[in-house]
Amino acid sequence: MPDSQGATSPAKDTASTITPHATAILTIILCVQLLDAIDITVMNMAVPNIQQDFDMSVTTLSWVLNGYTLAYGGLLLLGGRVGDIIGHRKGLMIGVTVFTLASLVGAVAQDSWMLLAARAIQGAGAAMTAPCALALIVTSFRTEKERTKAFGISVMAQGLGFAGGLIIGGMLTDLISWRSVLFINVPIGIVLLIATPKFIPESAGRRGKFDFGGALSATVGMGSIVYGFVHASEEGWSEPSTLAAFGVGVILLSTLVVISTRHSEPVLNLKLLVNRNRGGGYLTFVCSGAALFGMFFFLTQFVQEVLDMRPLMAGFAFLPMAITMMIAPRWIAPPVIERFDAKTAMVTGLVLVFVSMVWLTQVSAATEYWSGILGPMALAGIGVGMLNPPLIGTILSSVKPTESGAASGVLQTMGMVGGSIGTAVLVTIFSSATDSPDPGLGAKDILADGIGAACIGGAGFALVGLLLVIGVIRTPKEAPAPNAEAA
Repeated sequence: MPDSQGATSPAKDTASTITPHATAILTIILCVQLLDAIDITVMNMAVPNIQQDFDMSVTTLSWVLNGYTLAYGGLLLLGGRVGDIIGHRKGLMIGVTVFTLASLVGAVAQDSWMLLAARAIQGAGAAMTAPCALALIVTSFRTEKERTKAFGISVMAQGLGFAGGLIIGGMLTDLISWRSVLFINVPIGIVLLIATPKFIPESAGRRGKFDFGGALSATVGMGSIVYGFVHASEEGWSEPSTLAAFGVGVILLSTLVVISTRHSEPVLNLKLLVNRNRGGGYLTFVCSGAALFGMFFFLTQFVQEVLDMRPLMAGFAFLPMAITMMIAPRWIAPPVIERFDAKTAMVTGLVLVFVSMVWLTQVSAATEYWSGILGPMALAGIGVGMLNPPLIGTILSSVKPTESGAASGVLQTMGMVGGSIGTAVLVTIFSSATDSPDPGLGAKDILADGIGAACIGGAGFALVGLLLVIGVIRTPKEAPAPNAEAA
């Protein structure tokens, strides 16, 4: 009898650690994360067609991307807090519902304002689903081995979504229409809403306070700053409305600081910014996001409008960058970190991004893909792939486990906000460069010259990030790694 008990007990114990419906739970979470990641880049391939349908200017067109990233980044911290309080499954379902309805509205939009509003609401939905999806991995998978595997698959899914968004957007735009890029989210969202309560157990909520004032100040404040840049490119820097936008932005961001010092559970924990590595790292993330998102916005137009690629081919044109972004973190960055240190890898990555942006300042209507676009794309992909892992490790390695979630949320927010600011600034430079074109230039020449000028701004962001890493960040010889909870 003892032998029998001894033989059967381990089997029972092992079985008890297996998460029920593990495959279904992970599939649902990955689908949610893929939707969020894909919609960051998927509209890039559709913007030329959207511009033609609604007769948008380049500055207005930029809000198709900025509306999503600003709402996503500005509300991400609040979304995580809401999920903690009401329960992560419920938070996920609310976010998916908002995201799905907004996608439907955007797909049938008859005016530009309707599309832009839908994109902003999509971003708000994504800001709710993203932190809840990560939290559900922690609460749904019981053992460290299960969680580690789930997190690894999750990170891969986000990378594939970012890269795949370009190809999916190009394919749907080319074969059907740009509206299908948004409409495809609707059936997926409905399936997720049906499957989630069936397979994912609800996590208990907790008592807490919502920092609505801080979230509103952050989102509207950053939105006002971005609007100021975009409006200045159309109406001028001295226009009262431009100055008012910047003024409102400064006042609201100052209000955010005041609220954060007084609220018991602020949406932005200012203590996370005090440490020099975290503060410098966050600002570096803003700069790299600004350069990368701005480059995406303009290069997608260049390959379609100047190189005459159809949307599907334009999506595949970005594959070299996507591939190098996935290869560099695994096979290029680690040997550099091991041979030198994490800071060397970050500096090298930013130098490559800077060189790629300077290279792109030379584009013209005569530039060919193989000689003038492929090289900068590949360099930028390697650069970002070398920069991000040690930069994220440097930021998160110094926080307490209880603060890792908040620190990770700030990190994602900085990337989204940086992308919005970068796109707005580069659009402003583009508009200034094309405001009074030479009468003898054709449309392709004007567009290419404006994109070349805008890339000067991208190079500037990369240079500022490089100076921050060199002058502010201090790293040990070993590569810093985030703690298990932050991973």
